[in-house]
Amino acid sequence: MPDRPLPGEPANLPPLREVIARHGLGARKALGQHFLLDLNLTRRIARAAPEIDTGTVVEVGPGPGGLTRALLSEGAHHVIAVEKDRRCLEALRELADLYPERLEVVEGDALTLPLAEIGTAPRQIVSNLPYNISTALLIGWLTALASNPAAFSAFTLMFQKEVAQRLTAEPRSRHYGRLTIITQWLCEVRTLFDIPPRAFTPPPKVTSTVVALRPRKAPLAAAELKSLERVTAAAFGQRRKMLRQSLKPLFARCEETLSDAGIDPTARAEALSVEQFCCLARLLSRSEGEAKNPPGA
Repeated sequence: MPDRPLPGEPANLPPLREVIARHGLGARKALGQHFLLDLNLTRRIARAAPEIDTGTVVEVGPGPGGLTRALLSEGAHHVIAVEKDRRCLEALRELADLYPERLEVVEGDALTLPLAEIGTAPRQIVSNLPYNISTALLIGWLTALASNPAAFSAFTLMFQKEVAQRLTAEPRSRHYGRLTIITQWLCEVRTLFDIPPRAFTPPPKVTSTVVALRPRKAPLAAAELKSLERVTAAAFGQRRKMLRQSLKPLFARCEETLSDAGIDPTARAEALSVEQFCCLARLLSRSEGEAKNPPGA
């Protein structure tokens, strides 16, 4: 479709391709950049994010600002664009001048910035994530949620399709794993739609998927994050082994512990539900607590 201002955009908004050419903003492979310039798709992503007319929308890796424009034109109250690539900052600041007090540009690395503390609540993240750090970013945000369920109100994120399949996987499927457990423990997750490689500049080698993650008011089941991470790491680190073997380093009487918890010791990691992993995490926390403070000590 024509690259021109749409309803909700300033009349003097320059075409995105013109901005890219003027600032020499070719996508960089080292930064995992694949720019999404299709106005229909960026607006579709923006419309998928809930209640952007209140609070703060944080966008990570906006690049030249294609999705940023869509968020603003769809009525986002306040967008904070976090960009590491200095080449893109001037183009984003020009866009901020056209949306005074609605767009804030922050230079920095989203892997190290405390995004749960910037802007005003409710705070959500909407982003076409850089492929090479998408999982690391999500784990950081989930860690923040584990300590503060109100840290983020929503995530509307684009991943490689394979990562999206891991987030939404069910037990006994090949995509079910550690990332599945931690994500579904803290969030309700659903796939929204796929985006083909040809929609990007340059085209990636894989299909992308937009995913909605909505933080639960409380985790799906009681557990400590560190214990849950240790249990899932041990179980899926040797996923073809039976649990009585893979979890043996964590539990002194592993087979008995599993049986007492109602879990088949001969089962493999992918057979357990999120709730069952939480049960094992609680048992691990309890056993380690008893080891540190034995009865009668």
